[in-house]
Amino acid sequence: MQEQAVNPPSEPNKPGSQELLLESSVNLKPFNTFGLPATAHCLVRIREAADVRRVVDHPKLGRAPKFILGGGSNIVLTKDIEAVVLKMEIPGLRLLEERDDAWIIEAGAGVSWHALVQWSVEAGYPGLENMALIPGTVGASPVQNIGAYGLELKDRLDSVEVVDLTTGRTVLLPASVCQFGYRDSVFKQTGPGGLAGKCVITRVRLALPKPWRPVLGYLELERKMAETGISQPTSRQIFDWVCQIRRAKLPDPAVIGNAGSFFKNPVVTLEQCRDIIGRDPGIVHYPMPDGAIKLAAGWMIDACGWKGKTVGGAGVYEKQALVLVNRGEARGAEVVTLARAIQESVYGRFGIRLESEPVML
Repeated sequence: MQEQAVNPPSEPNKPGSQELLLESSVNLKPFNTFGLPATAHCLVRIREAADVRRVVDHPKLGRAPKFILGGGSNIVLTKDIEAVVLKMEIPGLRLLEERDDAWIIEAGAGVSWHALVQWSVEAGYPGLENMALIPGTVGASPVQNIGAYGLELKDRLDSVEVVDLTTGRTVLLPASVCQFGYRDSVFKQTGPGGLAGKCVITRVRLALPKPWRPVLGYLELERKMAETGISQPTSRQIFDWVCQIRRAKLPDPAVIGNAGSFFKNPVVTLEQCRDIIGRDPGIVHYPMPDGAIKLAAGWMIDACGWKGKTVGGAGVYEKQALVLVNRGEARGAEVVTLARAIQESVYGRFGIRLESEPVML
């Protein structure tokens, strides 16, 4: 692990227990937003960074394979989990520092991402409002480089506090070493230099720039501006708009099991895009700053006739083809079968291989 700075662990709201909270044969259905059945043979609730160090030092758990579980919003469980599950429940929200150019806020890995966004907006620290209602926990946000409506985590990240799963040391990694890409980061990478499986994110620090400037220009936000007649929205107004937009087209996991957007929007060259437009003039696409073109995966799936279709207990959401849902008692294998059928269909029509966002386990 590339060590940039050692940070003495700051543990606001820590429980103070010196014992690991171990559980065996844990039903994971309540712990994944798809509501898929699976069992964790051993689960450890991580309530502070010291709990990770206790796992590392444990005579049996220390050498065992580990699986990090946050909000369970980006996984598809197809089988029981043999690895030791580290359930991230580290709390804490605070303003760490106020500088002339930014507010630096810090959140525990177990905090709901949306709770962080709502807290920051209400506390007067704007800059995250475009990413309201993204499911999952704060600790998972750098792994996926989450983003929505013109903003990505990399645009706001200051640093990430992690615990090394080999040494148990707490290390502070600046954003510059996180190797962020589209829904990608060093924390997902397994090759040389990758940190997947090598550390646990315990806290995340975000730099919210001053003065605040709204991130607009996204089509659906422009529509809200036109509808309301508000040309200079506040952070709170953008937060409310994003919540309205997402709730109108995305199902609530508490009501219908799902993992949010199931496929990444593919990025192609300008030439590839022109070729596809020649065959499908209506395809929704967005130019990228580097000259590449991002295609709307949901539009492509819908064009292939998948919206509302079902395979076993898994289906494609009627209001947004990018979202796969649990129709009731779905199993992970059915979700995988449906996803692969969609990938083959889209590839057959557009020559584009869609990449799934959730991790298949």
